Amino acid sequence: MSARLIDIARKTGYSVSTVSRVLNQKPGKYPVHEKTQKQILAAAEELGYRPNIIARNLRLRKTREIGMVVPDISKRFFSFLVKIIAKHLREFDYKMIVYDADEDTGIEKDAITNLLAKKVDGLIVCPVGVESRHLEQTIQSGIPFLTMDRCFEHLKADSISVDNYNGARIAVEYLIAEGHHKIGVIHGLQGTWPNEMRLKGYQDALKQAGIKAEKRYNQCDSFGTFNGYLEMHQMLRLDDPPTAVFFAGGYILLGALKAIREKNLNVPRDISFITFDDPTYAMQLTPPISAVAQPIEEVAAMAVKLLLRRMAEPDADIENVLLQPQLIVRDSVAKLI
Repeated sequence: MSARLIDIARKTGYSVSTVSRVLNQKPGKYPVHEKTQKQILAAAEELGYRPNIIARNLRLRKTREIGMVVPDISKRFFSFLVKIIAKHLREFDYKMIVYDADEDTGIEKDAITNLLAKKVDGLIVCPVGVESRHLEQTIQSGIPFLTMDRCFEHLKADSISVDNYNGARIAVEYLIAEGHHKIGVIHGLQGTWPNEMRLKGYQDALKQAGIKAEKRYNQCDSFGTFNGYLEMHQMLRLDDPPTAVFFAGGYILLGALKAIREKNLNVPRDISFITFDDPTYAMQLTPPISAVAQPIEEVAAMAVKLLLRRMAEPDADIENVLLQPQLIVRDSVAKLI
């Protein structure tokens, strides 16, 4: 059985309040003499004192736990985010409770409600991205709060995301520079901020190059593999299919590759590919796939920094951070000029 404060007080001859001030590092109005601190700490170690973390947290109204909700933890982007954020939080003595919303706003709402009931000290939400009213209510609850990735521009909360518009734009500009004018796009969940920004980046790159955005070259449904598979088949059935395709996510790419294999087509000889996201398998494929890489580690580190800042300074100005992606050129785009 762990020693109690009164046991240490009896051994050292100091009052329980003095012992408590030393062990809880709260000197109070008058500092405790260094010699006294050493005696108390030595006695605590000798007696095997272990602080009652639960009781202390209850007094401080802290749980040392952070809640996090992600739309689909099976996707590498979100699972990697969870892993890195948990690592950074451990450095500050915080644990993390993670909920998977399974791309369902209803599940996301329940997850947030459960986390608030657990009295977590802070909340990180990567929203499904199609509804935000429940997030506005979460902000009103007063809990330190941060959104990531599929953010909402109107939401008055700290947020961090990647510049999806610029990433898509530079990807399509690269295809155009390689001589492609018939460029298709297979994008993800309509109405979500990353998807709409990636689509706009694609459209604006074509417009600035004087290329018409063909409706038949624009396919969408979700960020999943099956979407990539079905929509790629649709494009390949066209009388005049695109020479290159931009994918709005790595899982869409996987499905498209399956469709390409079934048609016995070659990348990039028959069709060129470039994808948003740079999944680990992209450079292992034959050929290696050109991609727009998101700085996931930087996103995770910045998220922890923003949340801890909000926890320490509840009235600080809201920060909306937009990090820049990087174009990585490999061998999946044929040069037509």
